[in-house]
Amino acid sequence: MNEQIKEIVERIRALEDRLEEEFQKSRDRYQVRLRGKIAEFAEEIVARHKALRINWPQYFRTAGLLNVLVAPVIYSLILPIVVLDFWVTLYQQVCFRAYGIPLVKRSTFIVMDRHHLAYLNFIEKMNCLYCGYGNGVFAYAREIASRTEQFWCPIKHAIRVRDPHDRYVKFLEYGDGEGYRSCLDDLRQDVQRSDEP
Repeated sequence: MNEQIKEIVERIRALEDRLEEEFQKSRDRYQVRLRGKIAEFAEEIVARHKALRINWPQYFRTAGLLNVLVAPVIYSLILPIVVLDFWVTLYQQVCFRAYGIPLVKRSTFIVMDRHHLAYLNFIEKMNCLYCGYGNGVFAYAREIASRTEQFWCPIKHAIRVRDPHDRYVKFLEYGDGEGYRSCLDDLRQDVQRSDEP
């Protein structure tokens, strides 16, 4: 990786750290305390949250007919998501072990905690579980795919990729045949050494 790209990546990481600091300030403003992976609120905050909960009849009245009609299509995606979750887990268990690539920790990507919020009703909690699971599975699969790509074909595309995964910056330039032949083993060893992007 050339020095300018390395410097830009370092600045991006620093900005990500600053962004996380701002997220923490927001959590502090709402008096969220984390105990491990469990978020807790003071009793008076929970009481205020419960007062904000909308009951089911009111929720359905305000949801709109279109939302109710489209919901079965949205929720039908759960089956392919579960299959994807199972299949990428099986894939990495077999293939990553065979090639010495560290396994992706599923719980790092699949986070489902919003259903604990007292201001959400049952339907909203189910929506949050669904979205947390679906987006988590997609992120988990993306990390598995990025490790696979770094091991087998760590070459940048000729065309700009929107929102590439974190490993992409390490990849060789499109058209750098000599670099591919001389650096492929180094890139493979890099992905085998670390489970960090």
